[in-house]
Amino acid sequence: MKLQAPVSVKWIADFIGATLLGNALQEATGLNEIHKVEAGDVSFVDFAKYYDKCLQSAATIIIINKEVPCPEGKTLLICDDPFRAYVQLVKHFRPFEKALSAISDTAAIGEGTQLQPGCFVGNHVRIGKNCLIHANVSIYDYTEIGDNVIIHAGTVIGADAFYFKRRKERVAQYDKLESCGRVIIEDDVEIGAGCTIDKGVSGDTVIGLGTKLDNQVHIGHGVVIGKNCLIAAQVGIAGKTILEDEVILWGQVGVNKDLTIGKGAVVYAQSGVRSTIAGDKIYFGSPVEEAKEKMKELYWVKQIPEIWKRLKEAKEE
Repeated sequence: MKLQAPVSVKWIADFIGATLLGNALQEATGLNEIHKVEAGDVSFVDFAKYYDKCLQSAATIIIINKEVPCPEGKTLLICDDPFRAYVQLVKHFRPFEKALSAISDTAAIGEGTQLQPGCFVGNHVRIGKNCLIHANVSIYDYTEIGDNVIIHAGTVIGADAFYFKRRKERVAQYDKLESCGRVIIEDDVEIGAGCTIDKGVSGDTVIGLGTKLDNQVHIGHGVVIGKNCLIAAQVGIAGKTILEDEVILWGQVGVNKDLTIGKGAVVYAQSGVRSTIAGDKIYFGSPVEEAKEKMKELYWVKQIPEIWKRLKEAKEE
């Protein structure tokens, strides 16, 4: 998330109660989780095994729970609970805005766009030209939708990321990482009925130009889907995954987080994608393998009872 105006690191340190180490003259221009950071961003780290990754990232300002050598040109903000401090900043710079009407006065809706009864359009939403938004669609704050987009009934765009930190010492164990990202839907996209597309934690969830989603598809936080993809019913894609252009996922495919599906890949129905797969191939199974190899494997699995029977008969002779 980009801040509306730069903020000094001294102000941030005072606001979250942190000790400042390193460059005290920096100004923050954004808030971001580690995989999305750019120069000027504030990020956080609270596990030692991720210290190096965060310290060597593009983040300029890092909230951390231990005093360590400060990399040149960066600022460290040392506090007991970086997660809580980061959430405190998110809530300050992107506070919840109560909706005062079904269609917010701050929303911008393009010429020729039609909203069917029961639609909710939140604060600071942008919808392009010649879109058709069917009944009971909910579009959360800061969503951006291009031209010629169709969204079918009951779909929810921009719900919070499913992202929690476990606190084992408490009865209610999970603290929420507040979401301040957006959903970006590009031109000529069609989204089926009853879909859910979560906003990014700090960056954007993106549905690329010309992509089509069937009914009851779930897209997790920070997912980036390329151009002209086809995603069939009941597919679930976990957070921070990348689908390159022209990917096809058939019904009930499950996709793990933090991976890439290469351009032109096709995944057959009811398969499970657990790690990155190359493009221009056809996949099947759980976990997926190239479909031809998986079909051969299934053929031989089906032969096992007959093979076992023959072995047993040969032993009895």
